[in-house]
Amino acid sequence: MTASRFVAGASGYSFKEWKGNFYPEKMKPEEMLAWYSARLPTVEINNTFYQMPKTAVLENWAKATPEDFRFAIKASRRITHMSRLRAETAADSVNFLYTTLAALGAKRGAVLFQLPPFLKKDLPRLSEFLTLLPEGHGAAFEFRNDSWFDDDVYGALKAAGASLCFSEREDNAPPPLVETAPWGYVRLRLETYSDDDLQQWAAKLDATTWREIYVYFMHEPTAPAYAQTLMQLASS
Repeated sequence: MTASRFVAGASGYSFKEWKGNFYPEKMKPEEMLAWYSARLPTVEINNTFYQMPKTAVLENWAKATPEDFRFAIKASRRITHMSRLRAETAADSVNFLYTTLAALGAKRGAVLFQLPPFLKKDLPRLSEFLTLLPEGHGAAFEFRNDSWFDDDVYGALKAAGASLCFSEREDNAPPPLVETAPWGYVRLRLETYSDDDLQQWAAKLDATTWREIYVYFMHEPTAPAYAQTLMQLASS
């Protein structure tokens, strides 16, 4: 695996709890993104689940980060939890999401659609929703109900060029690591990872055929170090 194929980061970057660990003790909040992006190649933004930042904020994010930096964006709850992927009620929100994210330019990475645990498999609903996604959508789907882990769902995602998100969580068994797109999206959500754990993940991901692999750790103070270690292991 090469470093250019593999990028890792954290779910968020603006945490005062990281001061004295990842950030200097006296760092101002507005300085954090530049510091973060000089040391890690990507970040997953979760606040967009609740509210999309204004265009000017997104433009400032793009200006503050290196050319090859990528923002992964969690889609609005209006789409995943309120409309629950119903195309007829989600269409306007999907259009607004991608239109607004255009402000990030080439720095917009994947868009994560995280479904609620109570939403069970509905293949017709998913298939119709996938038709709403624009060209170059970069969509990844995190299913949190086991009923979705089925070959027909994988087929629908593959036909649309969407990635099945692999999420290792404390509260459920991990889904299968299935490649439905040329790129992979992995969320490692455990609080603690040993060096052996990270080595095993580097080897597991190295065995895939994905051209690009995006990995995000939880927003704990340990996340930046985990991401850096994983990338070092992956490129060795």
